[in-house]
Formats: sequence, structure tokens, C-alpha cells
Amino acid sequence: MRDEQLAKLRLARTEGVGPLTFKRLLARFDTAIDALAALPDLAASAGRSHFAVYPESKAARERATLCKQGGQLLCLGDKLYPKLLALLPDPPPVLSVLGDPAVLSTRSVGLVGARNASANGMRMAEALATELAAAGITVVSGLARGIDGAAHTGALHTGRTVAAIAGGLDHPYPPEHAPLQARIAEKGAVVTEAPWGTAPQSRHFPRRNRIIAGLSMGVVVVEAALRSGSLITARLAQEAGREVYAIPGSPLDPRCRGSNDLIRQGARMTESAADIVADLPDDPFRDRFTGFAEPALAAVAVPDRSLPPVRAELLRLLSASPTDIDVMIRHSQFAPAAVMAALSQLELALRVEILPGNRVCLVAQR
Repeated sequence: MRDEQLAKLRLARTEGVGPLTFKRLLARFDTAIDALAALPDLAASAGRSHFAVYPESKAARERATLCKQGGQLLCLGDKLYPKLLALLPDPPPVLSVLGDPAVLSTRSVGLVGARNASANGMRMAEALATELAAAGITVVSGLARGIDGAAHTGALHTGRTVAAIAGGLDHPYPPEHAPLQARIAEKGAVVTEAPWGTAPQSRHFPRRNRIIAGLSMGVVVVEAALRSGSLITARLAQEAGREVYAIPGSPLDPRCRGSNDLIRQGARMTESAADIVADLPDDPFRDRFTGFAEPALAAVAVPDRSLPPVRAELLRLLSASPTDIDVMIRHSQFAPAAVMAALSQLELALRVEILPGNRVCLVAQR
């Protein structure tokens, strides 16, 4: 029996297959089973020897463990995979979910902010989340200390909430939020891109931020310093065509400088849930949320023989610092489809890493 979901899980877990490459492979081969069969030859053409596809036994064990614990696996293309998240140029290939997966496709707003939040900030976040949930809006946040925890708590008073986490579902973070995570799973959903058993690390959090932005029609920032994960979430939401809202704060409080700066840059100033609810469409799939799809991701046939010069030029332009892929396309002077195909080959060869937010960087050579 052909198990397409298991093939998708194996494809996603194979070293060198990131979200963008995963999406391109499915577009090119139609099924994950066919993509898996083609992977060794594709990796060889990219210059990678000793290539191994992720073992079927490990993938089956991961899925069985998740199901045994009451969780569910959602793969890109599955019926229950969240529709707004699937619109991103680089949606997570696989999600692990505790709770009701249908909640992930409801009208949702992200609510994020500082971990070291002020008492007033947490009170504002809790009240805002309570009002949004009472209005039928699902509140999405990241289960962190401070604003995130207050947002989840407020939403649970009157409705539903979704927690996007950085590690595996069996690794609540911070640990003291384990009871909160359990409550969220009962009344909403907990979702992660990480496999069961994964301890959260700093490199996982940008992917979690991408899930928050991708699930939401808009993102509200309550308190954020000038350099914070909350601003990354806001940037990812803006790049995805979603609305960005910010609560104004005291200019004397460094925890508010980032959120105040968002307002200066055009984010909608927000003082109550009514400001947000009145601005959101009844239909999440109105054009304003669906018009940002990246045309370079289309399944355009690019002959392998034409890619070595493109790969060489991309390697020359790239560094260890993340660079926007659109910038690479402009500076390389190659066709977008050729650049995307070359980047997929370089990722399979473990020469580059394609990051959330349509960025790419060189991988340090071992």
C-alpha cells in the first residue's frame, strides 16, 4: 500500500530537504513517493555523495509515537493542513498537533510580545486576548513567558487559542508552562514543526515565529524591544501579506521601543480588540491575504546542465549571514526559476540553508 503521508514525513526529515525544497519537489514530482525515489539522483547531480533518504522505520516510529500520545500529523497537502499557513512560500512540510487541528484553520490573530513584560503589558495582553476570543477569534501565540503566556490565559477565559512551540510536543517550553500547554491542547491546539523528542534550541524559534505569522490574518505586538523575536514575527506577517498591529507604550520603557517603532513604520495603532475585529475580513481568503505567492516556486522545468553556472554564482554571492532570496535573484541576473532550482540543489548538497522568511545563507563546511 502506498503511504503518501509517511513518504512526506520521510522527505521532510531527509537531511538537506528544507521547506522550500520540499515544496518544489512536490510540485515537480506530484507525489512524495516519486520525489523520494528521485532524491538520490538529484543529490548526486548536485555533487553530494553518500546520500541517504530518511529511513522508513524511523518515520513510522515518529508517527506512531505521536498518535499514541494523542497527537496528529499534518503534512502539506493534507485536507486538515491549515490553509493560510499553506500559502507561505516556505510552509512547514510537516506539523505535529495536539488538540483539534481544525482550530488551525479558523479566523485567527497572533498576539506576541516581550518575555520580560511589564505588569501593564501582561494585563493588556490578557484583556485583549479575552476580548478577541469572545468575538470568535482564535488567539495564536508562542507559549513564552510574559506576553505570550498572558495571551493564552486570556483567550482560554472565553474561547480558543493556539500555541506554536519551538520544540517537540513532549518538551513544553518554558517548563513551568507545561500545565498551560495541556489546557491549550484541551480547548484549542498546540502545534510544532519539530519532531517528537526535540528539545527547543535558539535556531528553532524563527520557525515557530513563522508558524504564528502564517496561521494568523494579523499579528498584534504588545511590547517588544528593538531587537526581539516579536519583531521577527511581525516582519514575517507583513511579508506574508497579513496585517500588523501594535499597542503603543511609554517611550521611556525600552520594552516598548520596538512596538512603538512598528507604529512609526505603518503598523496599525491598537487600543482594544474592537480595533482589530472591525479591520479583519469575515473571509480569511480575501485577496489581501492570498496575493503574495512567490511565482519562482512554480514547477518550471530547468535543465540540470544549465544549473552549474548558477550554483557557482550563488555560492560567490552568498555568505554565512542570511540574505533575502529576492536580492540574490536580482544580483545574480539569472532567471528566478533557475535560481530557485539551483538553491534547491545546493540545499540538497548541504552547501546552503534556506531559512524562514525567504532567506538563504551558506552552511559552514565540516
